[in-house]
Amino acid sequence: MLDVRAIRNDIDAVKAGLARRGIDVSDVDRAADIDARHRATLAEAEGLRAEVKRLSAEVGTLRKTDPSAADELMAQSRRLGEEQRAKDEVASVLAAELREVMLGIPNLPADDTPDGGGPEDNVIVRTVDADRTWADHQRTPHWEIGAELGILDPARATRMSGSMFNMYRGVGARLLRALVQLSLDRASDKWEEIRPPSLVRSETMLGVGQLPKFADDAYFVERDDLWAIPTAEVPLTAMHAGEVLVEADLPIRYTAYTPCFRRESGSAGRDTRGLLRSHEFDKVELMAFCTPGQAAEIHAEITARAEAIVADLGLVYRVLDLCTGDLGANSRRTFDIEAYAPGCDQWLEVSSVSWFGDFQARRTATRYRPAVGTGTEFVHTLNGSAMGWPRVWAALVETHRRADGRIAVPEVLRPYLAGAEVLP
Repeated sequence: MLDVRAIRNDIDAVKAGLARRGIDVSDVDRAADIDARHRATLAEAEGLRAEVKRLSAEVGTLRKTDPSAADELMAQSRRLGEEQRAKDEVASVLAAELREVMLGIPNLPADDTPDGGGPEDNVIVRTVDADRTWADHQRTPHWEIGAELGILDPARATRMSGSMFNMYRGVGARLLRALVQLSLDRASDKWEEIRPPSLVRSETMLGVGQLPKFADDAYFVERDDLWAIPTAEVPLTAMHAGEVLVEADLPIRYTAYTPCFRRESGSAGRDTRGLLRSHEFDKVELMAFCTPGQAAEIHAEITARAEAIVADLGLVYRVLDLCTGDLGANSRRTFDIEAYAPGCDQWLEVSSVSWFGDFQARRTATRYRPAVGTGTEFVHTLNGSAMGWPRVWAALVETHRRADGRIAVPEVLRPYLAGAEVLP
């Protein structure tokens, strides 16, 4: 959530930042209007409260000398008290209305986020091994490879759960588990592993910024007011909600493996074959709390860690600097890593690394106490996938498919697969 003081003090700068996203800025004017009325109402209520206090003091004095005048002042004080309480109620309604509007306003893009209208304007920072040549056997899509080797069974998954669910079998399941463990082990030097709940309350989803914007894309258990997490980012970002951290403890780094659940309600007409788009998928997340001065270094670190895994798996990949028109609502700047899947002939997003500034921390009320000075400040939050494994699985089996139809195992994965060099 943006700081309402930014709208109050420089509304034109806020509008200019949001205009870079190509969105309607009318909510900013609405927020400014509600904020002005809220502050005016609070001032009126405070003035009435002060007058009631003054009259109460006079009543106490007059009781001894002029009881009749005291009664008149007491009646006036009661009337003013009723007005004050009415003003307080109006202020409370306006505060709730202001919060609702502010929750719907996206974050301001960073100054160095490239401008653009959509994915076609994303900046390719680098492409690694783009000139690699592909044999005919590598041009087979992973869903055909999975069926041929018996390691992917979407038909039975669909029969059990409906479309856009998948089931890994045999060495296919082992390969997925190996990828997850590789990622967790890679992060174990600095990142504390967490196994958070897979279901969270509405206030948790709201605090992290998943609600209200992404409600239609999430699975909701209405009976218990619980949401299936769309990413481990949600519980990890809520880890310190309402807390005041100590600057000396920052940055705080967490990693988590979880299943993730997304309804993908907007996916009609998009390619949903194989593992390209699923309602449930496995992902390892990296998430950090830090000071503003640490944010750039942490952003670079998460990106580098994700990139190193893709490189060590022997995949062709590229790094994109997302433009303002393709930036997530909560993010100030995002780098995406896309792996090339030769069988699908597609670039598949396998990691997205975002810096949110203090946008999420304002919603979760997560602060830190600086080592120098007084008071508290909001932390900055960052997160990145390390990785979204179904698409990595897809790119890997297509890239490393041999002429005999089996899958060559990248060296980095062999310790997790009992030393196997080929699957199955």
